[in-house]
Amino acid sequence: MPPTIVIAPDKFKGSLTAIEATEAIERGIERAVPNARCRRCPMADGGEGTVAVFLAHGAAPETVPVRGPRGGRVEATYARRGDTAIIEVAAASGLQLLDARERDPTNTDTYGTGQLIEAALDRGARHLIAGIGGSATNDAGTGMLRALGVRFFAANGEELGDGILSYDRLQRIDTGALDARLRSARIEVAVDVDNPLTGPNGAARTFAAQKGATGDQIEQLDGVLQRIAEVSAQTLGRDYASEPGAGAAGGLGFAFVAFLGAQLKPGVRLIARETGLDTMLADATLCMTGEGKIDLQTLHGKTVAGVADLARERHIPVIAFGGIVEDDAARELAKRGVECVAIAPTGTSRDDAMRGAARFLEGAAAAAIKRALVVKPGGSGEES
Repeated sequence: MPPTIVIAPDKFKGSLTAIEATEAIERGIERAVPNARCRRCPMADGGEGTVAVFLAHGAAPETVPVRGPRGGRVEATYARRGDTAIIEVAAASGLQLLDARERDPTNTDTYGTGQLIEAALDRGARHLIAGIGGSATNDAGTGMLRALGVRFFAANGEELGDGILSYDRLQRIDTGALDARLRSARIEVAVDVDNPLTGPNGAARTFAAQKGATGDQIEQLDGVLQRIAEVSAQTLGRDYASEPGAGAAGGLGFAFVAFLGAQLKPGVRLIARETGLDTMLADATLCMTGEGKIDLQTLHGKTVAGVADLARERHIPVIAFGGIVEDDAARELAKRGVECVAIAPTGTSRDDAMRGAARFLEGAAAAAIKRALVVKPGGSGEES
């Protein structure tokens, strides 16, 4: 009986989209085992590329102008499937929208993300799925909330707007004009971290440096987030700052759960549910996944680990491809029944590996499937 291979990689950042990676793996499989039945399921974990994955699964694109992370106009695309809208923060408030010299989370906000949500609601969305990885921000979602009608005030009555550091003067939050349609909308947020809003493991101290913050700015930002958490608790009657995932995307997870009533969910499982990966795995022989870099961070909610967990629940072996595979991560994944494969030959430069990613991935997939299956003369294969 021909083997059934589920192909479910994430993007190889800077080299291949998830769709391109899926196609390269499929070419390798077909080259080695022509009669294999391939089920393609490009994946994401909620970061950049999430919308592209849903478009590849048949959703329709909608593009709207919104405010970028530093105020300039950007064209942001979300995916539409019936009354479900899939948005990604990276499209409106993402780090990839800024040059390196522009990266400064004290001067970025999520206002454009709020505009993207508003546009989806205007076009009839009643179920929102938000992928919030890849943000350039550390504003606790205040920008998004302002775009949706929430107002923030200092003690002297001044309304606070742009510039997150000014929120250290926050005294009152008015939710009276929050878009009423959000009350009846179902909102799910794909997260790949479980950090709280503040403190040693909070949004600022964990993630702000990679967004361009200096050491002093990190401490300032953490203090501002603490102030926002305090006033939010007074306003809402509950403290949401310690919710797992509240610190995701610079505190955007906090705003979603506290003010919009969203559910924060592990990104890979949420996306797997929506793309049908669960069903595809039901009677599979083997699962192949991958991402640009497999390291210890992979183990904490990234696509390779998430897909591997879903496959393992069905006793399906997994091969994971990486542009870079770190030994400690490979050892940990091996304990979960995952074989990790670095796609480029030893000694290949980083630039050459990235330029040749599709070719290397195709070759690695062909070699891996031959190892995993007994290939008979004539190119057929069966389980070993």
